Amino acid sequence: MIDAAIVGLGWWGRVHVESVQGKSERIRYIRGVTKEPELVRDLEADYDLPLTTEYEDVLRDPAVQAVVLATPHSLHTSQIVAATEMGKHVFCEKPFALRRTDAERSIKACNDAGVALGIGQNRRFWPAIVEIGRMIRDGELGTIMHVEGNYSHDILADVPADSWRSSADETPAGGMTGMGIHLTDAYLHLVGPVDTVHALCVDRILGRASGDTISVLLKFENGATGYIATTLKTAFLWHLRVLGSEGWVESYDENELTFCRVGGKPEKRSFTPVDSVLTEMEAFVDAIEGVAPYPVPQAQILQNVSVLEAVFEAAKTGATVKVKSA
Repeated sequence: MIDAAIVGLGWWGRVHVESVQGKSERIRYIRGVTKEPELVRDLEADYDLPLTTEYEDVLRDPAVQAVVLATPHSLHTSQIVAATEMGKHVFCEKPFALRRTDAERSIKACNDAGVALGIGQNRRFWPAIVEIGRMIRDGELGTIMHVEGNYSHDILADVPADSWRSSADETPAGGMTGMGIHLTDAYLHLVGPVDTVHALCVDRILGRASGDTISVLLKFENGATGYIATTLKTAFLWHLRVLGSEGWVESYDENELTFCRVGGKPEKRSFTPVDSVLTEMEAFVDAIEGVAPYPVPQAQILQNVSVLEAVFEAAKTGATVKVKSA
């Protein structure tokens, strides 16, 4: 059993606790870190989760073998480096960093310290995404021509103006750091490295300096094209479609997809649901124990930050931006 500390107990930190605590036989949270303990006393009581307000407390605790970071994006690099200096394994929620140089520093720190590194890209573990990946590897779609996706909702539309989730420094380019990065990760996984991006970001109604709606065009190194759209103010939507020379596949749900072969008719496939957060955390345990590498390679962690940084620049300048290669 891996004893971990969960750092950050906002919306997504709460999801981590509820998905893992008492449900996994391989990892558990023995401490929690939050600057607002009064808001999560239920977690402390219901999940036997002792709380502290200081990150340093869990770093100094020899019983804590790993830290799980569900904290503001700009804090990730310093928190990761601090954890590695104490020999703690690191699982970090997305985005891993907002700049490539920070991502490089964090990855190097983990490797130099010999600790495992996991990234919170739970969509990779959705059954529909797993099946799409298999179909591509097995050649069922032929040559990948184009990929398109939209991840939008209004979950973050009403966060206070002084929240870090509303900050232009923490969340540049609309919903890219909260939602769009799940699509860029899926694209890197399914299609390959991105060569260039072009972005259009606007503020329609939320009055945010960083915008509330963004569209991104992408060209991949292998010649395929793609786009991403996301808005912070609409009903929930997840949509991923991959178009290949032999057919297309799309998913609007983590447990279902539709596949259409050239000359055929669309056919639906359904899969047994999984808790993707629990699944990714147990994959992290596999990496800690040396059973298997974490399923998101470090090169893709780094390139996803590179794509994100390029989108920020493209949204700001209106130019087509070259993505730094891994």
